[in-house]
Amino acid sequence: MWVPNRLLDLRNRVFANPAFQRWAATFPLTRLIAQRRARQLFDIVAGFVYSQVLFACVRLRLLDHLAEGPLTLDQLARRLDLPPDGARRLLRAAVSLRLVAVRGRDRYALDELGAAMMGNPGIAAMVEHHAMAYVDLQDPVALLRGEAQGQALKDYWAYVGADVPASAAGHAVDGYTALMADSQHLIAGDVLDACSLKDHRCLLDVGGGDGSFLVAAAKRWPHLRVILFDLPAVAERARARFAREGLAERATAIGGDMLRDPLPQGADIVSLVRVLHDHDDEVAQRIIQAAGRALAPGGTLLVTEPMSGTRGAEPIGDAYFGFYLLAMGSGRPRTPRELKTMLRAADFDRVRLVPTCRPMLTRLMLARK
Repeated sequence: MWVPNRLLDLRNRVFANPAFQRWAATFPLTRLIAQRRARQLFDIVAGFVYSQVLFACVRLRLLDHLAEGPLTLDQLARRLDLPPDGARRLLRAAVSLRLVAVRGRDRYALDELGAAMMGNPGIAAMVEHHAMAYVDLQDPVALLRGEAQGQALKDYWAYVGADVPASAAGHAVDGYTALMADSQHLIAGDVLDACSLKDHRCLLDVGGGDGSFLVAAAKRWPHLRVILFDLPAVAERARARFAREGLAERATAIGGDMLRDPLPQGADIVSLVRVLHDHDDEVAQRIIQAAGRALAPGGTLLVTEPMSGTRGAEPIGDAYFGFYLLAMGSGRPRTPRELKTMLRAADFDRVRLVPTCRPMLTRLMLARK
């Protein structure tokens, strides 16, 4: 609903007035709203501390211990190698964040968020990874001004800023390849539930990491041939993964540089899974154009990634990925409209956004060449 700017300005002046805030906090009809707004604001202020509590839970494997069943404070203190007072403080913090639940006197078990984390190992991997991200984000003002000295994320993502990304050694790609693989099964499930590949014969995944997405697609549709294209050191890991999964007969991994080398031909659908948002606009446009050259007329391009402006998940796109990618030194989150414009500029048409069950995790766009 459109609201005139003058009314919005008046609202903001009223909300900023301390006398109004005190009144709203005590008046029965506004008290709950005022309390909720205050809590939301404090959660923003305290977010780093909350994340550090979660980091401690992951680093000490607290949730893994509780996955075995309820444990007492003394049992947990011994397992975590913490003094009882330290263990109690951590447990109370975890209880407040709904990671852990109290089960009787000094007895603890997983709560709903802790149980959800145990079902998704990719979250724990990202929490560990954030220790590196926080180093680069410690001075966000310098980051915004282009003056930050942080290098941890740029070094971690070996292809960022590299003159010859294809020359990256195996040890340089191991970390981020494993990190992406840990979170890929949820992404793959949501995308493949939303987009059937039963009418396609060959899928080319560009920047496909260790092949997790292609493994999921190939297992769901046994008729499908799959091709992976990524840096040579990454493609080597995908090749081994395909062999372990029993897919060597219909899965191929090819090494190269998506910005310098022609993409493999023969696929009738090309996927870019969390690839475009890692790159600045000019580079992202070149990747889309390369995908178009790999497809025959009538072929399909599949783009899936978190997108800016996703209703109900706005902070994930614009706050989390906006600043993470800035610290990384490459890329930005884009709205569906921006992606549609880029796809149409590369001669794709019939561009459509396909609903996914968890749009905060990933959104899906299909386009026809």
